[in-house]
Amino acid sequence: MADNEEVLTLITGADKGVGFETAKELGQKGQHILLGSRNIERGEKAVKKLTDLGVKADLIQLDVTDQESIKKAADKIQAEYGRLNVLINNAGMTNDAHQKASEISTATIREEFDVNFFGLIDTTQAMVPLLKKSTWAKIINLSSNMGSLGLASDPQSRFYQVSSVGYQSSKAAVNFVTIDLSKELKEFGITVNSVNPGWTATGFGGRSIDSPKIPGMQDVEEGAARVVKLASDPDDKTTGTFTENEGTLPW
Repeated sequence: MADNEEVLTLITGADKGVGFETAKELGQKGQHILLGSRNIERGEKAVKKLTDLGVKADLIQLDVTDQESIKKAADKIQAEYGRLNVLINNAGMTNDAHQKASEISTATIREEFDVNFFGLIDTTQAMVPLLKKSTWAKIINLSSNMGSLGLASDPQSRFYQVSSVGYQSSKAAVNFVTIDLSKELKEFGITVNSVNPGWTATGFGGRSIDSPKIPGMQDVEEGAARVVKLASDPDDKTTGTFTENEGTLPW
């Protein structure tokens, strides 16, 4: 890729929250944002907000739980842009409401895995051929400190008493695919890392965005900071890591 060619960045679930903030900040750094959104209307509104801020952005209709939607998105990117530099797997959900592991239904767990894990894998597999067409490329998977086995099993950790087995296990699974992909794709110059955005004041998990920020909850800019840093530095060849703003997290 020539030095003057633009950086093409696809962000899933980017019509709101941390995904939108990431799109805004990377776009303001000069990246061409391909804004992935399951809902076309919400996606179009988000793209307009970005373009009004001077960001170069286009909508990619993308439902990570729908194989046909993923294929159409990959075909569109191939036809219109021919390649991809950065894939940010931001789309995610939680609906297990901290139910006990002995009581939660597997149907609830499957819903979380369909978005957080299987959707991430399906999307990544569809985009890898496009990433391989760039001279440098990055995959950034949004994970969670709640998916850390080390923190969950440490009696001194604030996560020791947390029970959210669907969400936690789906994010632990994300971390494992990060490790495997980082080893597989290293020879192609593609880095793969997991990032914990942290407890952020967004609508994620059903929280009303009109609610006052809970003490200890960070602003959306803080939630996006680590992803933005990784995604905006083509010379950073860090791969196979699990990090947050404060540093490295235990797997």
